[in-house]
Amino acid sequence: METPGSQSSLHRANLERVVRAVRMAGSLTQAEIARSTGLSAATVSNIVRELKDGGTVEVTPTSAGGRRARSVSLSGDAGIVVGVDFGHSHLRVAVGNLAHQVLAEEAEPIDVDASAAEGFDRAERLVSRLIAATGISPGKVIGVGLGVPGPIDVESGTLGSTAILPGWSGTNPSQELSGRLGVPVYVDNDANLGALGELVWGGGRGAADLAYIKVASGVGAGLVISGQIYRGPGGTAGEIGHITLDESGPVCRCGNRGCLETFTAARYVLPLLQPSHGADLTMPRVVQLAREGDPGCRRVIADVGRHIGSGVANLCNLLNPSRVVLGGDLAEAGELVLAPIRESVSRYAIPSAARQLGIVPGTLGGRAEVLGALALVLSEMGDSTLLDGVQGVDAPALA
Repeated sequence: METPGSQSSLHRANLERVVRAVRMAGSLTQAEIARSTGLSAATVSNIVRELKDGGTVEVTPTSAGGRRARSVSLSGDAGIVVGVDFGHSHLRVAVGNLAHQVLAEEAEPIDVDASAAEGFDRAERLVSRLIAATGISPGKVIGVGLGVPGPIDVESGTLGSTAILPGWSGTNPSQELSGRLGVPVYVDNDANLGALGELVWGGGRGAADLAYIKVASGVGAGLVISGQIYRGPGGTAGEIGHITLDESGPVCRCGNRGCLETFTAARYVLPLLQPSHGADLTMPRVVQLAREGDPGCRRVIADVGRHIGSGVANLCNLLNPSRVVLGGDLAEAGELVLAPIRESVSRYAIPSAARQLGIVPGTLGGRAEVLGALALVLSEMGDSTLLDGVQGVDAPALA
């Protein structure tokens, strides 16, 4: 039995620190592991050798700074994780291993408003099909990350009232999907998962503090503080779409007037252009036309950017993030939307906060949320099961 402060307890803690660092990064050189964990190079070398002998990690030759190095990643046999992303009109599923490699991915159209049960049934079938396509046993699934476009109550795990998914209000997405798949399911809203996806794989890499802004049917922000998603005690942190810009503005679905969402979300923006561009106009089409030089679409996107910048300025003054990542369809507009955002930030944010802020487009596009769902599982899963094959490592004693 291990006792706190004993050599065996310290050794296990060091093993878990190394495994956790590799698990979150996907792969690291031994020097990077030493820097991220604070362990000595010699200790890291011994631990990596021990983990490799136990089949927990794989070590491959690489180079770093022009020098030979060894890259450490979790073994491909250690297990797989699944990401599920429900959007307003799509279902996307990805299967990945613990080395951050996506093994299979597929998206299909879906009307999520129709029925929550139908949505979960579709997700179950797609997950099963993709796992089968990888040739890996379903028993290797460690967990599933699930993204939904609505607020999740932290205490109950239920989906709160939302105009985007009215038929899902009050459901417990984690329980629903876990009951179908028989594995743990971790759930979060789409903005948080977009932030996590860009943090691990995309435009947020290397930033400890960032905000991911997603503009689609609604407007939300995923907040990362000190490398961790910040959800708030009730799970509603990041509702940037409901910052008031104009008390006399349009009535928002939340009941207030002049929210940021009423000046930027697709449901409010598209009607401005539909009389001249047709009733079937979509935001991706608006972005495409703007990039091709359409003056009306350019003007609307610039206006949207300035309004988003007002919200970002508020975030700057409150949280002082080092980076803002713009996701959703608008990110494809590039400088047509980013320049107006920066203009508003420089005008309304505290100058010192504005100077430190980088505003960049997301690099993952529509995949940000499903990759974030994979990252959610990787961040929530424990390390104990990954150490089962390491000789001389016992499970921690229960108090």
